[in-house]
Amino acid sequence: MTEFSSNLLKWFKTSGRHDLPWQKNVNPYRVWVSEIMLQQTQVKTVVPYFERFMERFPTIDSLSLASIDQVLHLWTGLGYYARARNLHKTSIIIATELDGQFPDTIDELVSLPGIGRSTAGAILALSMNKRAPILDGNVKRVLTRFFLVQGWPEQTKVKNQLWEIADRNTPLRNFSQYTQAIMDLGATVCKRSSPECLCCPLKSECKGYNSNQTQNYPGKKPKRIMPTKKVCMYIVKNELGEILLEQRPSEGIWGALYSFPEKLPTSRDNEKPVSNKNHCPQLAIPSENYLNTIRHTFSHFHLEIQPKLVKVSKNEFKLDDSKHRVWYSLKNPPTLGLAAPVKKLLAGL
Repeated sequence: MTEFSSNLLKWFKTSGRHDLPWQKNVNPYRVWVSEIMLQQTQVKTVVPYFERFMERFPTIDSLSLASIDQVLHLWTGLGYYARARNLHKTSIIIATELDGQFPDTIDELVSLPGIGRSTAGAILALSMNKRAPILDGNVKRVLTRFFLVQGWPEQTKVKNQLWEIADRNTPLRNFSQYTQAIMDLGATVCKRSSPECLCCPLKSECKGYNSNQTQNYPGKKPKRIMPTKKVCMYIVKNELGEILLEQRPSEGIWGALYSFPEKLPTSRDNEKPVSNKNHCPQLAIPSENYLNTIRHTFSHFHLEIQPKLVKVSKNEFKLDDSKHRVWYSLKNPPTLGLAAPVKKLLAGL
């Protein structure tokens, strides 16, 4: 055991987190769901989502039997929806092909949809107490500061260096405690901004702290200008107050979630839909039906949404694809996965 891991384990006994929901009734399924939810998402945000998810899907069998709409409905607002789609795919594989048993090796785990090397390591260490290093965002921050590792952690050369350091400092026992300890230190002490270095059990040997360079690590991602894309969304409302929603393709942005149409569907059987290459048909929609533009930011671009309210008669407005289009009741909303801006616009209605 290195001095790094020894000091970390001592700190964890008295100052680590021991009462998170996924630390109770620990098993591979609960750890896996929590790790997927925690990707790029803070603990305080994840906790209520995790608890609702476990209440609805307490076992991997129950998750595998659910529809993707039910899964995405519980994921609405958490973002990065590919995580939910992969979670569902993997649950089906484990339930039907692996007799409900999680693999117990890194290679087998990373072969499953949505599970990378660090997530696989966390599953093995936290739920099976097997030795497996991890390298999530919190761990990268701790290691780059302590060892003064230069460069952006997502660059291949830098990431390989960090994996070597992570492996070298993972002890030969107490795997579960050590894994939770280094994640906790990054989340509660070695924070992205305003790190609490004076409370850190590693400060005496931390190169970042002792050279007064903590704020310079980890290295920043090379800057690039985020492009902005624009789209019209049609809020089609019938006389009953129901809103037309359509399911997006299973892959891509908001995959399999329900959203407003970006081109107006056919209103009568003998008419063709009016649209152009920009999905923004020039229809005679009164200006007062133009709602406030909203902006939604993804990891790699901004999306400006111009909502337009269109009022129709339900009897005259024929749906040519009822399988992927629904009338959404605001009073009794169905169980569907919704994109965050769609949920926001529906709330405004």
